[in-house]
Amino acid sequence: MRHAAAIVLLGALAGCQPPPTDADLARGMAEEEAVTASEPIASPDFEGAVWALSPNVEGRIIYGIPGEAAQVALECVDAETQLPKLVITRLAPADEGAGAMLALVGNGHIGRLPVDATDMNGRSVWQGTHLAADSRWEPLAGPRKVTLTVPGAGMVTLNPSLAAWDMVARCRGDDPPPQIELPEPEASATVP
Repeated sequence: MRHAAAIVLLGALAGCQPPPTDADLARGMAEEEAVTASEPIASPDFEGAVWALSPNVEGRIIYGIPGEAAQVALECVDAETQLPKLVITRLAPADEGAGAMLALVGNGHIGRLPVDATDMNGRSVWQGTHLAADSRWEPLAGPRKVTLTVPGAGMVTLNPSLAAWDMVARCRGDDPPPQIELPEPEASATVP
């Protein structure tokens, strides 16, 4: 009987106190500065844009309007290993420490590749490195237009070309598509 009375008394006391809240958590936490992303940039013009050999890095191709700043770069790394990788770079400003998903859409495929803000020649740009065998590169596999989008960095329309697929195929060790000719570096877009 005493046991039952103690339980009733504890229940009554518990009923007198308000339920717990997370308001107490905020009291002991340091205030953080609000972090905001930079203003989004407009999608670049793509009329006349082409893939070309990079004048600065052997084995890299760049995409842009000849004589203007490049918009995208693609290169194969570790080609001599069993796990070659492709590096894709959206040459647009990225906030330090930021991460995003780069979307490739075209040729009947959609690929989403994680990219991070990466320092390149003193400026932060979007870059991701992924296995060449990854199926997320498939949007580049064909002769049709492809769009490349990074949130806040605009959408780049890649004009019809097999140049990017040639890079993917060669990096994978596959037979490249036939008849790929790229402009020489002198006539290509510039890279920082």
